[in-house]
Amino acid sequence: MNKKIIFPIIIVIISAIAIFLIPEDSSMPSSENLYQSGFTFYDVEKINESVSKYNIFMSTPTPVTDHTIGNYCAIRDDILSTINYCTTTALQGPDGKSLGNISIGGTPDNPIMAIAVVESTPFLDSKFNEVEIVFESMIETLVCDCWNEKQPGDFESVHAWISAAKIKFDESSQTIPLKSTVSGLSDETLILEITFKDESYLWTLIILK
Repeated sequence: MNKKIIFPIIIVIISAIAIFLIPEDSSMPSSENLYQSGFTFYDVEKINESVSKYNIFMSTPTPVTDHTIGNYCAIRDDILSTINYCTTTALQGPDGKSLGNISIGGTPDNPIMAIAVVESTPFLDSKFNEVEIVFESMIETLVCDCWNEKQPGDFESVHAWISAAKIKFDESSQTIPLKSTVSGLSDETLILEITFKDESYLWTLIILK
């Protein structure tokens, strides 16, 4: 997905990235007359609306622009180097306890990635329902509501993809993180990771433009 954005003085060519409108909110920067394509910082509100139906709640997005940005929007060094603005939102489960967070990063007017992390303790499947709800809401909101139609990776549903990852990781030594990548829903790439760290299982969904 390549677009040319022409400014009065210079021409900037941005590959695999579109420019998006940012919500005018105290926690997010505002920008006008930007191209709308793919997901934006606005979509946190849509995700919140979706997961709240299952008693999962999200805090107001908090902007991060300092040296701690890598704690929330880090994926790989080559991608992190292009991120100077990140918003992070805390997730609270139906039991009222902290569940994880959702972060979106890029530049103030151009998000290029989204990441959701759900912590499961003490067992791999302790928060399986919450993982499925959050990840499916993320995919349907930020990518498309078309998984059942396109079935990327020959997985008939998001549930099937997550379940297959769970089984494979459960059967492994669990010393090496599991990583599963699918594409074909839209222009975005989806990465599912499971990691065992500090007596907890971290389920991570990454969406890259």
